[in-house]
Amino acid sequence: MSTMNASYSGLPDPEREAAYYADIPIKRAVAWAVDAAIIALLTLPVILGTAFIGLFFYPVLWLFVSFVYRTLSIANGSATYGMRLMSIELRNWRGERLSLPEAFMHTLIYSVCFSFLLPQIVSMGLMLTTARAQGIHDLALGTAAVNRGR
Repeated sequence: MSTMNASYSGLPDPEREAAYYADIPIKRAVAWAVDAAIIALLTLPVILGTAFIGLFFYPVLWLFVSFVYRTLSIANGSATYGMRLMSIELRNWRGERLSLPEAFMHTLIYSVCFSFLLPQIVSMGLMLTTARAQGIHDLALGTAAVNRGR
């Protein structure tokens, strides 16, 4: 057993159980778009409730709503609603669903990477080229998105 496999002992092996990782990059991209639409809808009541003053602070509002939405949805089902729609979920290195602290850290690192262009590009490149389709935030925490129902 290689060192890399030992560190991810609970996750499906990408060579022997490739179905777990089939189409994960495209599914994550579609899930991200669905989640972005959900977050936009969640920010709408704040915008309307503040007589559109919230538009002046929209990037901060988006970041806050996105962070809470992602953390809570991942902690309560190991997937955001977009990920659930695409039948994928996050698993930690032991193969377990993410707990609230793990969901918080995953969302925190994701948010930092997404806030800067270079880490965002690197993360997307890694999702397209690594065996488990992992981004920077996944590699940092030892998590991976896998197809459900396998």
